[in-house]
Amino acid sequence: MTPNDFRTHGKALIDWIADYYEQIEQFPVMSPVAPGEVRAGLPAAPPQQGEPFEQMMADVERLILPGITHWQSPNFFAYFPANTSFPAILGELLSAGLGVQGMLWQTSPAATELETHVLDWLVDMLGLPAAFLSSGPGGGVIQDTASSAVLAALLAARERTTNDGQYKTTDDRPQTTSRERPVVRGLSSVVGASPSLRAYTSTQANSSVVKAAMVAGVGRENVRAVAVDGQFALRPDELRRLIEADLAAGLRPFFVVATVGTTSSTAIDPVGAIGAICREYGLWLHVDAALAGAAAVCPEFHWLHDGLELADSYAFNPHKWLLTNFDCDCFWVRDRAALLRALSILPAYLVNAASESGAVIDYRDWHVQLGRRFRALKLWLVIRAYGVSGLQAHIREHVHLAQLFAGWVAADPRFELAAPVPLNTVCFRLRDGDAASADAANEALMARLNASGKLYLTHTVLDGRFTLRLAVGSRLTAEQHVAAAWGEIRGAI
Repeated sequence: MTPNDFRTHGKALIDWIADYYEQIEQFPVMSPVAPGEVRAGLPAAPPQQGEPFEQMMADVERLILPGITHWQSPNFFAYFPANTSFPAILGELLSAGLGVQGMLWQTSPAATELETHVLDWLVDMLGLPAAFLSSGPGGGVIQDTASSAVLAALLAARERTTNDGQYKTTDDRPQTTSRERPVVRGLSSVVGASPSLRAYTSTQANSSVVKAAMVAGVGRENVRAVAVDGQFALRPDELRRLIEADLAAGLRPFFVVATVGTTSSTAIDPVGAIGAICREYGLWLHVDAALAGAAAVCPEFHWLHDGLELADSYAFNPHKWLLTNFDCDCFWVRDRAALLRALSILPAYLVNAASESGAVIDYRDWHVQLGRRFRALKLWLVIRAYGVSGLQAHIREHVHLAQLFAGWVAADPRFELAAPVPLNTVCFRLRDGDAASADAANEALMARLNASGKLYLTHTVLDGRFTLRLAVGSRLTAEQHVAAAWGEIRGAI
């Protein structure tokens, strides 16, 4: 494909994407294909000769589009928002076109410095503690997802807990370097993780916490599930009780995850009370605000971060609710020293003068993978295109729509709200006799709705009961779509 071919096909593809968004409401929200149906339509072997781009796009429409669940549809209310926007798409295209490998500052200085700057912008935009700014011992980095962020935090926490005291600075450079062989810092504990370590999170926390413990060698059996209160938030008294019981048993508590906006119900853990306990016992506190953190772009939602000054790390996903396409997770640490010790390794082929000077950040040391994409470009373009006020309007409208829907549910005696509605997700149930009967009725209702293709809902289990969820988050969702969804729900009973 020549540059001229690229121009022609690229313009056609941009037109196709724009047309897709103009027509998106015509598609069934949830893909209706059966398992194996997409593969059955694909040729058994790859083509021997190159094919025209027009033929590829024809197959996209014929084979791929029917197998797409339309996450950007204004009638998508399932799981959680995964919204994107045209500025984000253009930023992704620009990143792909530049083809940057941003593992070191030296490999593309702009990739590193733009990322650092945008993460500092967000500290101010979200009202985060100043300790997360790059100008101090902490700082931020873009991970792929919140799952990677919790793994990085857990590794840093383990490093801080088990470190033998050899490393004492927050300097980005290795404390010892060699041009003859790799320098490994902190990785010895990855293989020999102590089975006595204990981590804690609520029963409502994302499964990524357990997976991180599995990957890091801490073990899923060493993650303690802390009971929640009537609003599905972690109970500090239960956290303290479990920590003290483990200490009495000779175990080593080291890591706590508090959730600001759980996946199931958007429950908000009491970060301040949890942080005070972590400080008392010397535990690392990571705060996972994957979805809800975006709301703090609005000053009236800064309360979501109450107590965050006691946290050691924090993460939220712009790729959920801040108009930036997947993948883009923003992760900050109060003090990067333990993170760098846990994840840094310096082979000879990466040694360079800029890194040795200590004047630059090498983000390869801030996460598990070495290679990294230029993700900051799309986030930068989104912030510049919408401005802070535009992002605030986006969040406020979705919260308004969720509150509107919650009011309709509460006013209908056939339904009940199953959890508080602090932001954009409404958990609700159809009332139908005893619990078993109600569970069956709600599950059947959801199946009928999703089969219609007019909207897409998913569920959770709260207090042991099957619960429907409506999550407002698509950039295209307006009041008419939420009202239509409520009409479909009532009509399907």
